[in-house]
Amino acid sequence: MKHWQIGDIAWDSFDPSRVDPATVPIMKAAAMVERNGTDYAAYLKSVFHDDPDFQQAADHWAAEEVQHGDALGKWASLADPAWDYMAAFERYRAGYTINTQADASVRGSRTGELIARCMVETGTSSYYSAVAEASGEPVLQQICRQIAADEFRHFKLFYDHMRRYLGREHIWFLQRLRIAAGRVGETEDDELAFAFHCANDGPGVTYDHQRCLAAYLGKAFAYYRQHHISRGMGMIFKAVGLPPRGRLSDVSTKLAWQLVQRRQRRFAAVNAAQGNFAEAA
Repeated sequence: MKHWQIGDIAWDSFDPSRVDPATVPIMKAAAMVERNGTDYAAYLKSVFHDDPDFQQAADHWAAEEVQHGDALGKWASLADPAWDYMAAFERYRAGYTINTQADASVRGSRTGELIARCMVETGTSSYYSAVAEASGEPVLQQICRQIAADEFRHFKLFYDHMRRYLGREHIWFLQRLRIAAGRVGETEDDELAFAFHCANDGPGVTYDHQRCLAAYLGKAFAYYRQHHISRGMGMIFKAVGLPPRGRLSDVSTKLAWQLVQRRQRRFAAVNAAQGNFAEAA
């Protein structure tokens, strides 16, 4: 059962005067990725084909992910009434495909798959918390707070199932760490960049991975503050089997925060050089 419904959002409070124009393309792209939860659920259900409890959980998770996309898509349509949300999503889904018939996880084990899902939920819960705090538009604030809370619960969902499978598969710590680090590194793959392209570029514009990635991440990284990184690092440590708080977590947070700042500056420089309209403020 969903913890909230789109009708619960105070849409009448939408204030166009408080919309940051650079945020709109980013939320359009985020709507593409979130709404694609149905295909991810199909992939997960195929990988966990003999686990009905997890399959049911995956269906519930996907329903909430689709709702995230629809809420963000509705907000973006208020901010840009000329935008066709569903047309953009169909374009994205046609060009970014997931193997929904996989008979095994691309992570090498079911535990590994669940660790990777924990990494995704860590990133999204931190990200939407950061957007909610940074945005001055009240409806976007409300949507992002709701999504962030969902994603935090989703982390716990995947973490609990991961612990269950870890007891069976006995994945060593270094393997878990490698899977977690690998999934974090996939931030720069085609999923986000292509979503930005489909959500914002016209049909005649050729997809340019680096341009679209810089346009998305140059703004997305600008939302973060160190406390968002700290919370995310604690979740990552928990997923791989380390104490979520302590000196190692503190040091890792500082290093990760420095990395985020460097990457944000790098992508902002690319945006400035290319004239991307989503250049980070």
